[in-house]
Amino acid sequence: MSGKAAQPRVWQRMLSGRRLDLADPSPFDIEISDIAHGLARVARWNGQTSGAHAFSVAQHSVLVEQIAGIANPALPASGRMAALLHDAPEYVVGDMISPFKALVGGEYKVVEARLQAAIHLRFGLPADRPAALSDAIKAADRIAAYFEATELAGFTATEAAKFFGRPRGVRREQVAIEPWPTAEAERRFLDRFEALAAMTAGVAVSA
Repeated sequence: MSGKAAQPRVWQRMLSGRRLDLADPSPFDIEISDIAHGLARVARWNGQTSGAHAFSVAQHSVLVEQIAGIANPALPASGRMAALLHDAPEYVVGDMISPFKALVGGEYKVVEARLQAAIHLRFGLPADRPAALSDAIKAADRIAAYFEATELAGFTATEAAKFFGRPRGVRREQVAIEPWPTAEAERRFLDRFEALAAMTAGVAVSA
């Protein structure tokens, strides 16, 4: 009997049939249907939100893209696509809450960055986001987090402002926070992806 330990499995099989290697993710093994399906089933805030449905990462992604567009009207479709996909690695690794990320440290970020680069390449975006775009997406992410925290996750306005800052340039009534059912979150994420992909390709998209 060999004394060698079996190598751990570092890939996940997707419903599309793709097998994604987390150690060396290939853009060819990434499908938007898998991303939408997974993100619609991953809960933000570890599920500690009010409402009949979890607030999914898919809905959060749509929200961040919307906020980025409101705050930056000149943001091109490719930039809005990057905003929509800013949490896409979580379809594989899940949504690790910020306090736990702080405890785990760097290895998680390395895996997440590899996945993000592969996802970007799969959909025609640069592997690394320009600094200005990253800043715009982070700002939109913080605004979304503030609204989610105060509307759904039980934070007071003072607490949310301490951790995420107060929203600037975007009003609460401009965005939808009520959690969507899983199937609706998946569909809306896919619809938005397809609209942005068409705009990025220069195809006219009806409202």
